[in-house]
Amino acid sequence: MKYAYYPGCSGHGTSVEYEASTRAVCKALNMDIVEIEDWNCCGSTPAHSVSHELSGALAARNLLQAAKTGADCVISPCPSCSSNLKMASWRMQKPEFKSRVDELLDAPTPANEEGGADLLETYSVLQAIVEHVGVDKIAAGVTYPLAGMKVVTYYGCLLSRPAHVAKFDDPENPVSLDDIMRALGAEVLPFALKTECCGAAMGIPDVNIPGSLSGRILDTAKAVGAEAVVTACPLCHMNLDLRQRQAARISGKPFFDLPVFYYTQLICLAYGLPKESIRLDKLAVDPNPLLARVAERRAAARAAAATPSKS
Repeated sequence: MKYAYYPGCSGHGTSVEYEASTRAVCKALNMDIVEIEDWNCCGSTPAHSVSHELSGALAARNLLQAAKTGADCVISPCPSCSSNLKMASWRMQKPEFKSRVDELLDAPTPANEEGGADLLETYSVLQAIVEHVGVDKIAAGVTYPLAGMKVVTYYGCLLSRPAHVAKFDDPENPVSLDDIMRALGAEVLPFALKTECCGAAMGIPDVNIPGSLSGRILDTAKAVGAEAVVTACPLCHMNLDLRQRQAARISGKPFFDLPVFYYTQLICLAYGLPKESIRLDKLAVDPNPLLARVAERRAAARAAAATPSKS
């Protein structure tokens, strides 16, 4: 398949490590991606909180631009972006909504037989990897297993919700990240807060909201024995990693000192891809002590496997 790639605003800004590692993973998995030319912001939360038509128009323009690439579908690494693109397509299946959105566009969206918009289907990059490539293929490329790294997977609010729009994984107990982490050799711990809200963009008007919510997530992750948190969302990553000291202070806890990785960074590590595609230097909480322990475990496991049995 050929994928029209929508990086989203954060991919070219606050989450360049996610962008770099996502592109590296797609290349390693032989996914044919082409970035959409002249893409615009998907609207994120501000647009649809003001007007569903405005939000729909912003997303629809990106989907029209994506069609020019000749791709089979659209993919985006950001759950908010992929959710907005999916939601716009879903809403525009109603002819009356499509008509209102078309009034805001330079050219109307193509129509299907029912009078709704005929737009390319959107997937999150995670969804495309799981559904189009497969976890078995991911496992086949592992050169440096994560050697029992104890992780919790944090999906956030949007990757599998709302279920009728996302059409991916289980909305209450998603397992796609769990499966990928196990394929990389990590130990995935049970985590009851995997779909709880981190506070999202509420940190702009009131830092106490994401501080409290993210603090609860991080505190629970530590309580179950996690050595790291794995996520697929730039905003979730920012609240859990960059604001981790703030979350500890607001929630009244000691500094959690819990590394937070994008799942694509861990695939890159397990594949032995170049450092510039992983950008661990962008993480606020230093992951290197944990990665050193993982390397020691991996070396010990290989040494044990190479030692002839006395029996």
